[in-house]
Amino acid sequence: MAYVTREAREELLQTVAAATDEIAVALAALGAAYEQLDERTGDRLEEELFRPVQVAYGRAKRTHADFAGRHGLAGRTFEPASAGVPSQGVAGFLERALDSVAGADEMLAELQDSMRPVEVGDAPLRAGLAEVRELIGRLPDRAREFMRTLGR
Repeated sequence: MAYVTREAREELLQTVAAATDEIAVALAALGAAYEQLDERTGDRLEEELFRPVQVAYGRAKRTHADFAGRHGLAGRTFEPASAGVPSQGVAGFLERALDSVAGADEMLAELQDSMRPVEVGDAPLRAGLAEVRELIGRLPDRAREFMRTLGR
């Protein structure tokens, strides 16, 4: 039974890591979009989009590391992601960020729906996943509003 529990925890940890990697891509894309904007618009992007994703990324990494530590599993380091080519422009970077956030949210939703976090009996993990999903869940609406007002 202990082997099955360990395997379930390792699988869960891999899913959290994959979602965290997706959030890293979104963070990189938003950073690249920022670099192509004027100061006022860039500050708005930072406040409305970048910071929430940055907080979600930090929370996802902490959730991963804490879960691994509590259960004696091997953690990992998360490397910065590539934003992609500058020629895709602000809209392209925002689209890439949205796609990555959607991928992360889908992974985490499937994980939560699977009940694996409940089965392994880890309340801090469940709280961390919920917080990350709450943070990234707001991004699509905020990004659409940002794009709607871009250049005004």
